Amino acid sequence: MSAPAPSSDPKAEKARSTPLGLYAQPNTSRISGIEVIALALSLLWLAGAVIFFVFLPEAGGNLDALRFIITLLAIFLPVAMIWVAATAARASRVMREESLRLQTAIDAIRQAQIAQAQRGAVSAEGAVQKKLDEIAETAKKTETALATFHTIRMSSPRPAMPAPAPVQADSGDQGALELGTPAEALSPPLATQDFIRALHFPETAEDEEGFAALRRALKDRKVAQLIQAAQDVLTLLSQDGIYMDDLRPDRARPEIWRQFAQGTRGREVAVLGGVRDRSSLALTAARMKQDPIFRDAAHHFLRRFDQMFAAFAEEASDEEITALADTRTARAFMLLGRVAGTFD
Repeated sequence: MSAPAPSSDPKAEKARSTPLGLYAQPNTSRISGIEVIALALSLLWLAGAVIFFVFLPEAGGNLDALRFIITLLAIFLPVAMIWVAATAARASRVMREESLRLQTAIDAIRQAQIAQAQRGAVSAEGAVQKKLDEIAETAKKTETALATFHTIRMSSPRPAMPAPAPVQADSGDQGALELGTPAEALSPPLATQDFIRALHFPETAEDEEGFAALRRALKDRKVAQLIQAAQDVLTLLSQDGIYMDDLRPDRARPEIWRQFAQGTRGREVAVLGGVRDRSSLALTAARMKQDPIFRDAAHHFLRRFDQMFAAFAEEASDEEITALADTRTARAFMLLGRVAGTFD
């Protein structure tokens, strides 16, 4: 079987010989048809000028200096104009080819970026959903263990237990509980750092420090209620593809947060609703109108956050308020508060 004949198209050969194909630098060293036409016109004009000024008889006497200059201009000026036009035409052709290659390269880059963004969005959505599921599962196990622990300590001794003496001693130690003292009053207060870290939730499944702070925060009844409300709204928001890590709200000064904690509402604290993502705002507003479960969970979360922050701002420093405002829980409050009209 005979080998195929090589292609006679130099552009096709150039495209196959380079990995970029159309993106390769064009070959501008060869003589194009524009130069051939310019050369032919130049020779034709020079031949006509020679015939006119050399072979034709002169109409007058000797040529003076002025006629000599006019003769030179008549001979060489048209040639110069021809080559200027040829150069401009060649530059125009090269610019068109470069523009075509540039447009092709831009389209290819745009398509590659879109494909990469779609793959990244799918993987990020799956990772965040997995992380939220793990957080919810860990929190549920912790709350179950705490509820069991408090039930055992607050309940009376059962007759079926084989060792009544230790149980009676233990009930004697709990004399303060019989007088109405809550169990959380006997535990040490929650550290501010743990409180802020718990409201941000663990970063990954391997975030031991985040889970430790979350477990310590869940021992406080009021903080546990806020964390549970935040988990509910974060899970519901994630169903619409809204994640707090994607939001970049405008930062408000600590004194604005303090004014909000003191009960100020309206334009003075409107900067707290600093979420500018139109897609997240539109999806949340539509969900708020159409889904009563989401609406109830959102209002419950807003009330819990408002009550918690009013007590937190009394003793917190400006740095601690700024750190809390950057947590996932605070971002959810900004988003839902703006949609619900909390800052109006």
